[in-house]
Order: sequence, then C-alpha cells, then structure tokens
Amino acid sequence: MKIVALIPARMASSRFPGKPMAKILGKPMIGHVFERVSQCGLLNLTAVATCDAEIRDYIESIGGTAVMTVSRHERASDRCAEALEILELERRERFDIVVMVQGDEPMTHPEMITEAVQPMLDDPNILVTNLLGEITSVEEFEDRNCIKVVCDVQGNALYFSREPIPTRFRIDNVPMGKQVCIIPFRRDFLLEYTRMAPTPLEIVESVDMMRILEHGLKVRMIPTKHNTHAVDTREDLMKVEKLIKGI
Repeated sequence: MKIVALIPARMASSRFPGKPMAKILGKPMIGHVFERVSQCGLLNLTAVATCDAEIRDYIESIGGTAVMTVSRHERASDRCAEALEILELERRERFDIVVMVQGDEPMTHPEMITEAVQPMLDDPNILVTNLLGEITSVEEFEDRNCIKVVCDVQGNALYFSREPIPTRFRIDNVPMGKQVCIIPFRRDFLLEYTRMAPTPLEIVESVDMMRILEHGLKVRMIPTKHNTHAVDTREDLMKVEKLIKGI
C-alpha cells in the first residue's frame, strides 16, 4: 500500500500567529515535524500542505515537498484532502492511506506513525484512526487547547471536547485521554470527509473528528506509548523546547 503523510500548516493561527515558523532550538517548528515524520519507514512520501509561501519556501529549502492549497480551509483535514488531489495529479500516482500530522506536534516520534497506521493495515474495515495520549495533570485536563476524548469499550471515540470530559472528578478506573493529532485516513474516506456537511458540534468544539462522529461513523482511537505535547501557545513552545532538550 502507498502511504503519504501530509502536514497541514498555516501562519494565520488565531492563538499563535506565525506558529509553524517559530523556532525550537534554532529550527522552525515545522522543520522538526517534517524531519521526524519523514523518518518513518512506512511512508512513501511526506509533504507539507500550506497556503503560505514562507512555509513552502522553507520546506523546499531543506529538500522537502510542499503543496500550496487555498487559504479558506477551516479544517486541517479539508486542507489535506486538497493537497492529496494536487499531489496525485502532479505525481500521477494514487495513495492508499493519508496520514495527517498536525504541524504543531514537534515531539512526534516516527514510531507514532506506525502505531496509528498498523491497525488500518490489519483491518480493512477501519476508515480512520487517531492516536490517543494520556492526560497526566489537572492543568492539562482543564486546558481548552488540549482536546479530550472519551471512548467506547471497542476503543472507538464517543466524543471529543475542549472541556474536561468525562468528569472533573478523577475516577481511578476511567483513564483521561487526549487527542494526539496523528490521524490516518483511507484515501477515499478522506475525500468523502470533505463532501460531508460541517456539523454543529464540529464547529462549536473546533475538532475535525466531530464531523465524522456526527455523521454516524467511527474513529478508532489508538493508544500511543510516546509522550507528546502540542504547541498551541508561546508558553507551550518554551515547554516543548525544554522537553526536546531532554530527549
């Protein structure tokens, strides 16, 4: 199977403008993500999907592939779908699985791509997976930038929220999980996603995966053994820089 990783990134972040080019240990964050994702041996190609020439030029300067998309996309998944169609047309090839890796996950480990993709290789009925991390602090549980998720007994997502779920009162046998934005789609399902109407809970939570759940489909959550921390604010950037130094 042919597998492509697409990293959506744009400069116009409402919480942290210019975030992809913010430097961590002297290197733009998008460079950390691109290089780490590219190291996964399952991938046939890694590319950055962006609407900003500054990001495109940087990725190309380090020998990477960048795809220019329109600027109007509200959801990263929609940006990746457009980039996929452009890549397939330009390269005259068709990919089977598209792994979306958010450009604000600089602690991504190459093995995390394998963790997310392997269940799809094992089970052709799975349309989309999403890595699941563990919430380890009250601060993270209360942070609106941390997307919480609760799952059913089969490991499928029931709901994603920026609010603390399932409860603010810790119950020892109920794990507190967070979305880690490494999300493989089957190719045709990603394109189907873009044809689905945006949904009320998707909009209010600002979470791509809610569109899938609200249309009655499943998102399989895959626990990761790796600890990560996404960058949503400048404070996150400083925290991640310290964490990366310790790796």
